[in-house]
Amino acid sequence: DEVDMKKYEPAMRRLLDTYIKADHSETVVDFEKLGLIELIVARAKQSPAESGGKKVPEAMAETIENNVRKAIIDGQPINPKYYEKMSQLLDALIEQRREEAFSYEAYLKKVKELAVNVKEPEGTTTYPQSVNTRAKQSLFDNLGRNEELVARLDAAVRNTKKADWKANRFKLREVQNAVTQELGGEYADDLLNVMDLIKNQADYD
Repeated sequence: DEVDMKKYEPAMRRLLDTYIKADHSETVVDFEKLGLIELIVARAKQSPAESGGKKVPEAMAETIENNVRKAIIDGQPINPKYYEKMSQLLDALIEQRREEAFSYEAYLKKVKELAVNVKEPEGTTTYPQSVNTRAKQSLFDNLGRNEELVARLDAAVRNTKKADWKANRFKLREVQNAVTQELGGEYADDLLNVMDLIKNQADYD
């Protein structure tokens, strides 16, 4: 016969509360809203005793680093210069970790900082007041930090683009002509790269 376990639940709960005690968890580092990376690191936080001075667990570190690397690769088309810098910082962090240059806890703090920077570029770079959107920041980083040129390009794209312009070659050509006019001779050779950058900006959808 099938046993109905529900009637035993109150007694079992009473036994667990009486005889089993769990220590409060210690937060090694708070990863805030970092999605999958947060979930990975949360498991490490459940074993705070390991964080004191021991080696960073290899499998955990590689999983975190691979996820940060993926986020960098995903961001590369949006802002190549910025995410190239983030990639270099990740490489340096991996090298330091392999050389056991810091403790478990220090590693978690460093990888959290890098992950936040990957997700929120505006928090790590000082931009002029006018460079106040992701699209402008990307143009600024990749066009010699030329604030005036960025303002002209942004205005040209916004004033020229029509609905679904990225998928329509005639509408795309109109935007490209406007961009070409603003780029002038100095950046003429970079037109295709600049257009790719502009097309990858969600701000210009």
